[in-house]
Amino acid sequence: MTIEKTALTFDDVLLKPNYSDVLPRETNLSTKLTRNLSIQIPLLSAAMDTVTEYQLAIAIAQEGGMGIIHKNFSIEDQASQVNRVKKFASG
Repeated sequence: MTIEKTALTFDDVLLKPNYSDVLPRETNLSTKLTRNLSIQIPLLSAAMDTVTEYQLAIAIAQEGGMGIIHKNFSIEDQASQVNRVKKFASG
C-alpha cells in the first residue's frame, strides 16, 4: 500500500507582497519545544562541532532561539559551555 501526499518545495510556492493589517510587532513566533520549555522564535542551531559552541548559543538566545551545544566535547567541557551561556544570560 502506497500513501501519497502533496509535497511542496520552495520553488513550488510564491508569496506575493500585499497589504496587511497585521503589524510585525504584533506577530507571535513563539513555540513550545516541550511542555515546560518555550522559545520566542522558531530557531534552533545544529548540534555540530563546527557550528554550535557557547558563542553561537549566546547569540541565538539573545534573539529568542536556542543553541544546541554539540556532543563532541568532554562532559566537563559541555558543562562549561552551558555554564557560559547561562552566566551570560543571567548577567
